[in-house]
Amino acid sequence: MLKRSLFLAIALLAVLYITSLSIFAQTTEQLRQHVYKLASDEMQGRPVGGDADQTAARYILEQMKKAGLNPLANKGLQSFNLVASVQTGPGNTLSIGGHSLEYGSEYSLYAFSASTKLEADVVYAGFGIVMQNDTLARNDYDNLDVKGKWVVVLRGDPMPERNDSPFIPFSDARTKAMLARDRGAAGLIITSGKRNNAQDELAPLIFDRSVSDVGIPVIDLKRSAADSFLLPEGFTADSLEVQAIKGKSASLTIGRTIAATTQLEKNTVTTQNVVAAIHAPKASDEWLVIGAHYDHLGMGGPGSGSRMPETPAVHYGADDNASGVAGLLWLAKKLNAQRGKLKRNVIFVAFGAEELGLIGSRYFVRNLPVPKEKVVAMINLDMIGRLNEKQSVMAGGTGTSSVWEPMLNRLAEGTGLSLAFSPEGFGASDHASFYAEGIPVLFFTTGAHSDYHTPNDTPDKINYFGMQQVLTLVGAVSLDILQSQTRPDFREAGPRERVASRRGFRVTFGIMPGFADTGGNGLNVDGVTKGGPADQAGMKKGDRIVGINGLPVKDIYDYMNRLKTIKPGERVNVDLIRNNEPMILVVEL
Repeated sequence: MLKRSLFLAIALLAVLYITSLSIFAQTTEQLRQHVYKLASDEMQGRPVGGDADQTAARYILEQMKKAGLNPLANKGLQSFNLVASVQTGPGNTLSIGGHSLEYGSEYSLYAFSASTKLEADVVYAGFGIVMQNDTLARNDYDNLDVKGKWVVVLRGDPMPERNDSPFIPFSDARTKAMLARDRGAAGLIITSGKRNNAQDELAPLIFDRSVSDVGIPVIDLKRSAADSFLLPEGFTADSLEVQAIKGKSASLTIGRTIAATTQLEKNTVTTQNVVAAIHAPKASDEWLVIGAHYDHLGMGGPGSGSRMPETPAVHYGADDNASGVAGLLWLAKKLNAQRGKLKRNVIFVAFGAEELGLIGSRYFVRNLPVPKEKVVAMINLDMIGRLNEKQSVMAGGTGTSSVWEPMLNRLAEGTGLSLAFSPEGFGASDHASFYAEGIPVLFFTTGAHSDYHTPNDTPDKINYFGMQQVLTLVGAVSLDILQSQTRPDFREAGPRERVASRRGFRVTFGIMPGFADTGGNGLNVDGVTKGGPADQAGMKKGDRIVGINGLPVKDIYDYMNRLKTIKPGERVNVDLIRNNEPMILVVEL
């Protein structure tokens, strides 16, 4: 009798599993239509803000309504503003020793320059690098008084031909500007020799997604202009670079006064998340969130994230992430047909501004249309359109709940898919925003490829049958969550910040840094890894870091540059704001 009962139970589970899969095993034509629409010339690469962004959002919302979903937020469009770019204002001037220079042909601004006026003397400081590790030390500011003055430094680093140069983390213009500012400099001029800038090209005005400036004006000056108007007789930018590469600092008195007005204007755009729901008639008040970002890189270009930045063309983003949005709409229709059997409700979200730093999903989790404690899990679809011959699918976030891996192993059996698990909850897609809020997450992707972030990511290269296979599994996972009596538990799974490469940081606080605009008033702590240095020091989610070792932290760039100077094992003082009150924590790294 016991054996027969066990056999019947197993047979029933098998029938239910086959039934759940058959719900999703239908034509791929809808998937193809959605991808071709979202990755069409009409959508212009779905850049954040503007007409194409609105067109894509309206299409997604209309398809959600056709699937039977109920719009949430503001009739389905949860709008938010963000700074998408910067441009020069009309009042930029530069005068060296009384000679006026022309913007765009002789000098340019960096996008993180302060908008201000400054007239001051000039000090030369080599490459403007200060660094020290176990085998190498360099201090281009040694014995220099730069307070209240312009500092002139060379672009790049002393090892321009080496991709593994130990100076690379300290060679970018923003880092050099912060070092100058920390030493009291009032402004920074960057010029270049031939080794680091053979064509004597001006730095383009590339917005690096930080809305706060470095606090001082930062100007890029052509070496032809530096040689003609700035450097004293007998010196050129090339000769200075040769000496600086050798580690010799030229004894140089410039004897010029530089007067400048720098003016940058921030371009604010409006974009949106597209939000709609299945309100199941017999469901509890709990919710599953299923999401995918719909924005992409537009026409590409420098600073866009394109892997072909010199090729301005429509970056179609068929896989990234028209495939995920097509899957979202496909799942919405299939799950809505099962609404009478669901024990939980579902929110479907097409996120905006993911490519600019998960901005849409971060806004969504801070402005949820339902109580956060009622969200049981989040499933994220990002690039599910290139299933390969090995049928490899990566499932991320599997360590954020104890139920994920057993569930996936059970549901994937017999599908032909080869699952690879990544337990960490943090990653470079929208599920990270939910993990930071203590919500279990799952992230499905078929992985990157050579067309990623190029104009070649086109709809004809999508494996539509493979998409259906992936979505059949995701649909079965969704049904399992929506029909279960118990909610998935939440577990910490890995650090809540990116792991730096060997050319990046040597230490980590163990936090998830926030990308929200603080107006230059610090770095928000969006999450703290249990057992990490920050957690042991008493740091909490919601704190705002404003200083490290007495040096200011205005934004995430300041924070990252402070980390570059800290060695493993050091003890650092961290100034922070908690509940509007200043605090100091001692963090051991």
